[in-house]
Amino acid sequence: MQKQSRRNFIRTSSFGLGAAIIPGTLNSCLNLSKKITHIVSLSFDDGFEKSSIKTTEIFEKYKLSACINVIASAHENLFELPNQYHACPVGDFDLWNELQARGHEIMPHSLKHTNLREAPLEEAKELVEKCLDIFDNKLDSFDRSTAIFNFPYNQSSPEIEEWILQEVMAFRTGGPEINSLPYEGMARLTCTSYGPENIDAHLESRIQNLLALPEGWLIYNTHGLDDEGWGPVSSAYLDELLARMSELDHVAVLPVGQALMQTHPNR
Repeated sequence: MQKQSRRNFIRTSSFGLGAAIIPGTLNSCLNLSKKITHIVSLSFDDGFEKSSIKTTEIFEKYKLSACINVIASAHENLFELPNQYHACPVGDFDLWNELQARGHEIMPHSLKHTNLREAPLEEAKELVEKCLDIFDNKLDSFDRSTAIFNFPYNQSSPEIEEWILQEVMAFRTGGPEINSLPYEGMARLTCTSYGPENIDAHLESRIQNLLALPEGWLIYNTHGLDDEGWGPVSSAYLDELLARMSELDHVAVLPVGQALMQTHPNR
């Protein structure tokens, strides 16, 4: 599909909601008060084109923002695939700017999906800086001070974690999937993921674990839909899950950055 045709497809295939969604307004009336006791953040990594388009369509069906984390150089011709799970076509910054303009969250997920825990510290810093430089130049209105860096493989080290907070507001890494509700100064966010097979049952078990608690914030690292990527979620299950969560007054489905920004109203 040619780029112009793809962009026309994006504009016309989103259940008629795309034109009605203004950046920054999805969930804008939400304040994290005693009423909201549980937050669900599905954090989609890698930026597969087909999956990202379909994911945002499903979220828009329920007037929600999707959370998509992209590899800054994955769309380039010379990009080297880190493994077979990244072989699916990815989006480019034309797509990311379009989805962001529709109200979805686009965040950095490394320069080329290197495991930064295993890299020497100076090399890891350079890779992060180059990733953020691309976002500065290519993602409209990108602001490092409100960005969430999503570590590849959910792998980080104390040294890179300490340094990266000089560059971004917060980061996502591996650890307990249920975080406390957002609070001012919160910067280290932990998540879980599952794969390489379909994650529907695993994700549902984590949702039920969250809802059994008095309160909490589930950050679950998802990837592609249906047949794309490592540990894909089925589009049918995602649709059903969002429908179910939208009916619960005490649950908010939010992108990671948008949830965190509830505690930073002046940023």
